[in-house]
Amino acid sequence: MAVKRTGQLGFSDAAVPAGRGRHPALARVQELVDWGGIERVLAGLRDETGPGRPGYRPLVLFKALLLQAWYGLSDADLEYRLGDSLAFGRFVGLSLEDEIPDHTTLCRFRNGLIAQRLLERLFGELDRQLEAAGLVLKAGTLLDATLIEAAAGRRKPGEASPDPDAAYLKRQGKPGATFGYKAHVGVDQGSGLIRALVTTPANVNDTVPADLLIRGDEKAVYADMAYDTKARRERLRAKGVKARIMRRPNRHHPRLPQRLTRLNRLISRRRAAVETTFATWKRRMGFVRARYLGLAKTAAQVTLVAIAFNLRRAANLSA
Repeated sequence: MAVKRTGQLGFSDAAVPAGRGRHPALARVQELVDWGGIERVLAGLRDETGPGRPGYRPLVLFKALLLQAWYGLSDADLEYRLGDSLAFGRFVGLSLEDEIPDHTTLCRFRNGLIAQRLLERLFGELDRQLEAAGLVLKAGTLLDATLIEAAAGRRKPGEASPDPDAAYLKRQGKPGATFGYKAHVGVDQGSGLIRALVTTPANVNDTVPADLLIRGDEKAVYADMAYDTKARRERLRAKGVKARIMRRPNRHHPRLPQRLTRLNRLISRRRAAVETTFATWKRRMGFVRARYLGLAKTAAQVTLVAIAFNLRRAANLSA
């Protein structure tokens, strides 16, 4: 399938005053990333030699999905903004005379990324680039998780849900329950960049995927009591990683000694920085609930949000 020629400036673009449509944050991201590396990951997503109407370059559509994650847009809203915003069009590589990809094209592209598990590879490629740029500090990893409401919404007891992968979770000490998923992250201490993430149904305990969030090259791991196990602390120490995990009482020691109580307070102050990640996701990026049904598509949305978050964060760090 042939590829559309996009981004070639025409008469309409020449008439736009210099500097019009420039978005400083998007410009920093544009300059930060080696987009050639991204294109190599996306290579083969479509057959450029096969029959059919010309399609968009995968990089154009991937950049569009980044905009969707940054601004919390639906597919239809993204289509509209690509045609309405000069800054959006320029970021993805469309001129004023190019045809705008419609919402079904964007949806099919995202489904293709999911089917070929390319989002995980894209996250890894960008993590490699940020590490090579010296932005990943590796002083420590902060572990935490946040709940994501399912797109299907809640159902009455006994009523079937259109999203069988989602689950209920009632948080201790808080009213009501959340029906949906949980995003587990490992965040680089100091830079605030997300280095690992796992998406699960909401009822999966935080400690279950915790070891997948630890990269092994950090100097310490900071986490709250939900992650505290003797085996995990011993594994970290064996690797030379400081286990800064808040200790919790048990039936043999219902009250912690003062030494551990003070240690917990110190750890709590350090690991609290991870909350900034989730606050940005939900308040600035509009990621308050899943947009799609099923674990695979929700995990893809979480990964896109994490990629977009890292790019914006890295652009601010390198400004």
